[in-house]
Amino acid sequence: ANAPTKVADGVLTNSAGMTLYTFEKDVAGSGKSECNGACATNWPPFLAASDAKAGGDYTIITRTDGAKQWAYNGKPLYLWIKDTKPGDKTGDGFNNVWRVARA
Repeated sequence: ANAPTKVADGVLTNSAGMTLYTFEKDVAGSGKSECNGACATNWPPFLAASDAKAGGDYTIITRTDGAKQWAYNGKPLYLWIKDTKPGDKTGDGFNNVWRVARA
């Protein structure tokens, strides 16, 4: 299975090179995201296609709205609305609960 992410300087990104993040309030392996509503507006879930297949360290969780979201090592992955170009990491450490996802 091809990984849904790319790696740049040890940081996971989406195919467009945008930095991915994890949320400290998400419990690894729980299969749930604690970032919904306004949170998910600011931190868009890294969504998986309906036919995407999990593999290796990547799993797919189902969000409360039914959307499928990629997780890495059991932690759901997100983008940050204020990152504007590949390589931006402006969400790292935000509110002490958001971290850059590292490979």
